[in-house]
Amino acid sequence: MTKKIKVGVVFGGQSAEHEVSLVSAASIMRAMDPSKYIILPFGITTQGEWVSEPKPIMRLREGKVRFTTRQPSDSLLGVDIVFPVLHGPFGEDGTIQGLFEMLNLPYVGAGVLASSLAMDKVAAKNVFAQHSLPLVNYLLITRAEWTQRADRIMEDIKEKIGCPCFVKPANMGSSVGISKVKNREEQTKAINLAFRFDRRVIIEQAVRNAREIEVAILGNDELIVSVPGEIIPGAEFYNYYDKYVNGKADGLIPAPLTREKVEEFQQIAQAAYRAIDCAGMARVDFLMERESQNVYLSEINTIPGFTAISMFPKLMEACGVSYSRQIDRLIELGLERHREKKSLRSMLDLKSDWYKKDTADEG
Repeated sequence: MTKKIKVGVVFGGQSAEHEVSLVSAASIMRAMDPSKYIILPFGITTQGEWVSEPKPIMRLREGKVRFTTRQPSDSLLGVDIVFPVLHGPFGEDGTIQGLFEMLNLPYVGAGVLASSLAMDKVAAKNVFAQHSLPLVNYLLITRAEWTQRADRIMEDIKEKIGCPCFVKPANMGSSVGISKVKNREEQTKAINLAFRFDRRVIIEQAVRNAREIEVAILGNDELIVSVPGEIIPGAEFYNYYDKYVNGKADGLIPAPLTREKVEEFQQIAQAAYRAIDCAGMARVDFLMERESQNVYLSEINTIPGFTAISMFPKLMEACGVSYSRQIDRLIELGLERHREKKSLRSMLDLKSDWYKKDTADEG
């Protein structure tokens, strides 16, 4: 009889996407085969405390947490692999991946570098630009700069970006804190809103009459690159409320595109994935101008939503990879990557004991 794999599913967290994480984690745990896995859920409150009691999703959802700890490492060390289902800062940005690395634990998904790059829209754009991937014009501002010279910044936006444009927190997902603005008054309000979520804000040139296209990728070295899907937003753009609250957005899979455009999206998605050294999975988001058919890379999400309405699992299902098989494969990929890292030499093979005399009195 094959030994069951102990999977620690970590969810919740301190970001504005806490609730999305709960829904994704519940969906994943329901789909996990109990004949293959022992599921060990770990909830994190919005205050950063780890829930150590039964039914943590229900407790977090209802706000009735009784037993918490700030030292999760002892519990985590009992698992074979960790499946982080944490969206946004403190979960998708390399922070918790660094914890898993320090604990020498296998985990699902991208590593520290890819996670932190993908979460930071500016850092990601800088890397993508080095790889000659197509991007819209953008401008970065900090809260200190905005406080000191808001008028000058507004002129820079007018000269370099124009209107309409998008204002976004540099580190946030699920369209949290994002606004589309059409004039100076709206820009000021949008920038102040974005600064509620991050100390850095990015202003991007809007793609007129844009189509929103997404591609899913599964794999470490050998990749499954999905057919592109298209988001039909209920609002002017695909915002948080369309995604999770109102349920107004529709998805077309596959997106109605020419074969040449399908290949272009897939090639750029794969190039972006490789550029940040991603692993496990990602959803790559694009904008395409309807008239010119020009394609622009928007962002890459290393822990995409896994809810019943999320595009990543739907895109993979369109490629013949069932929801449960996606979960199986992600766990396999995490274990494979950990084995590969363990095989690499991490310390010098020292033949000398020169260091011993300098540390003899230190205990």
